[in-house]
Amino acid sequence: MDSDETRVRLADLGVGPGAFLRGPRNAITDVPGVLVGHATVHTGRLHTGVTAVVPEQLGAARRWLPAGLAVGNGYGKLVGATQIQELGAIETPILLTSTLSVYRVADALLGHMLARPGYEETTTLNPVVGETNDGFLSDIRSRPLGEPEVEAALAAASAGPVEEGSVGAGAGTVALGFKGGIGTSSRSVPVGDGRYTVGAVVQTNFSGTLSIAGVGMPASELVPGPIAETVGNSCMIVVATDAPLDSRQLARCARRAVYAMRGAGADFAQGSGDYAIAFSVGEGRVPDDAALSPLFLATMDAVEESIVNSILAATTQVHDDGRVAHAIPIAAVRQRLAAAGIGSAGPTTAPTR
Repeated sequence: MDSDETRVRLADLGVGPGAFLRGPRNAITDVPGVLVGHATVHTGRLHTGVTAVVPEQLGAARRWLPAGLAVGNGYGKLVGATQIQELGAIETPILLTSTLSVYRVADALLGHMLARPGYEETTTLNPVVGETNDGFLSDIRSRPLGEPEVEAALAAASAGPVEEGSVGAGAGTVALGFKGGIGTSSRSVPVGDGRYTVGAVVQTNFSGTLSIAGVGMPASELVPGPIAETVGNSCMIVVATDAPLDSRQLARCARRAVYAMRGAGADFAQGSGDYAIAFSVGEGRVPDDAALSPLFLATMDAVEESIVNSILAATTQVHDDGRVAHAIPIAAVRQRLAAAGIGSAGPTTAPTR
């Protein structure tokens, strides 16, 4: 088993980016003004946390950003979903957390927003909080997350590299038989006459058989001992772009984000809560639909890589009761990719703008 110090990302394994180059950080933070922060809890009986996706553009001067929602399977507790569908907008950062803590986290996010300058007279606000179930590794019924973790995740939000794996809302999740978690990726893509960035961050906690670059990585063959149970069977996906899309177009991007789960091996089980939210920080003329195909492809590639990164970066976690979710063994992944002749050709990352 690889040690925690040897965790890698997909790009480190020589797997190319597909049709479009990765962004400089290969993270959702490549989208200008988009920040990510985590608050992580690891104890003997708790592996849980909060992840915050924070568009700096939101505030007293700009109260909403265009957004779209796609529901792959609706067995979830996505707070704020109906307003995204109805109005095509988000009014707050997007937080990800543990299933039974979602309501306390939503209340804390609401309190945070109402306390901001310029919100003194606000009487209605729609916090957006998604979740997956970390109950295999964490004592989920204790509902341990609330205001302290929300404030910590928001305070930690930065535009730098995004920590992945067993952190924040991914601290206790299980994906495709391995330890899952938080993953991110980005692409630099031409849309019409411009070039834009699309980035994704995911919280993975779903079943199926992992596929990396089309190569099967069954947990039953790679994990020593019992396979970790995926409780709740869900995935939360957040997509951001600086392309000036409207809410209808963003909903189309969000649907492609859900499609990408299958490329990584999701089986879309009956009990899954699979959601994608796409939002834009861009301003300017909305491109014609005919120009969107590259953005759709870039979205799928970024989301699929984010899912893989969430597993590659995750570290083994153990509950005091003896339940274990094993990190995927990187050496075995390298061997299988090499046997399939998978490798990198040419540049994989776009230059810093």
